[in-house]
Amino acid sequence: MFVMVLLGFSSGLPLPLTSGTLQAWLTVAGIDIKTIGIFSLIGLPYTIKFLWSPFMDRFVPPWLGRRRGWVLLTQAALLAGIALMAFASPEKAPLMLAVTAMIVAFMSASQDIVIDAYRTDVLPDVERGMGAAVFVFGYRIAMIVAGALALILSEIVGWQTTYIIMALVMVVGMSGSFIGKEPDKKVAPPKTMQEAAWGPLKDFLSRRSAILMLLLIVFYKLGDAYAGALTTTFLIRGVHFSPTDVGTINKGMGLVATIVGALFGGALMVRLGLFRSLIAFGFLQMVSNLSFMVLAWTGKNYAMLVVAVAFENLSGGMGTAAFVAFLMALCNPRFSATQFALLSSLSALGRVLVSPTSGYAVEMIGWAHFFLFSTFTALPGLWLVWHLRDEITAMQTE
Repeated sequence: MFVMVLLGFSSGLPLPLTSGTLQAWLTVAGIDIKTIGIFSLIGLPYTIKFLWSPFMDRFVPPWLGRRRGWVLLTQAALLAGIALMAFASPEKAPLMLAVTAMIVAFMSASQDIVIDAYRTDVLPDVERGMGAAVFVFGYRIAMIVAGALALILSEIVGWQTTYIIMALVMVVGMSGSFIGKEPDKKVAPPKTMQEAAWGPLKDFLSRRSAILMLLLIVFYKLGDAYAGALTTTFLIRGVHFSPTDVGTINKGMGLVATIVGALFGGALMVRLGLFRSLIAFGFLQMVSNLSFMVLAWTGKNYAMLVVAVAFENLSGGMGTAAFVAFLMALCNPRFSATQFALLSSLSALGRVLVSPTSGYAVEMIGWAHFFLFSTFTALPGLWLVWHLRDEITAMQTE
């Protein structure tokens, strides 16, 4: 479980540096909101990582084993890439910054491929719920570090030094590659690239309700992701909080709620089961968007900001813990890297496709109605969970 925390930290650190924290950098630099929205396309590698996951499934590095060898390699590349972002200026060289951030996102997605496969392979069935929870715990801590701490540091030492510090923090996650154990059950890698590429897909599509399961994966976190597309910009530009306010309250104070959400959600899953957890936690995720609508109505109100952030982080941590456990349950151990990469890529598809429209939506309907609209986008995912309740329940007894 401690290794899961370290690898979760390593997985979570690059994401804010290419999304929310980068968004804050662009906002403070005075970049227009439409360009900021287009920068969301940097997240594209997370949606298409299944394209190169068979390569990472097929070939085994000569160090640390089939999974951990790749993890260490991608972590070293991330350390270098994040450091390079520090030397790109959003005002003078926005294209260079975008390209460098895209490379970091690519290496981050590659790291996720093998970390997700390693977690799926090494955790026994009875530990998946709690394993997912502590992984989310480490992931969220990293997002606090790369979000809250980075925003606070940016006002003290500047953005360049902040990104260099964040690059060095990758060493924490790299330690997990060295101390993690190999899975108890040895699984031979695919013998050919054809087997590595097509075997996982054939296996999944042969299952009952496979297409609806894929749609559920796309839509389950859509409302949460759409609301979060411009949260940082909303807090800074929409209701006029300072970057330090956003760092300490939106990121820092949200840490407590995130810890409670992830761990409490993992514990509740033992009692509720997978289906009821997905329904209950998904509903809380949906309702949490309305708290930001209220904040848009009240304006710059610190008490309301604390309530909104606490609610969003609590429900988000719970929902993510259940969702990760759901993805793990869907994977065949023989094809865990490619299948988890495919499924998690699909989960990011909605976020990446709708996020670029967020800036236009805000300009058309305003902040309050934007968060109301984002609430309704969560309904299809909840309906699919209910419709597939028999299949999801059966997964717990297989």
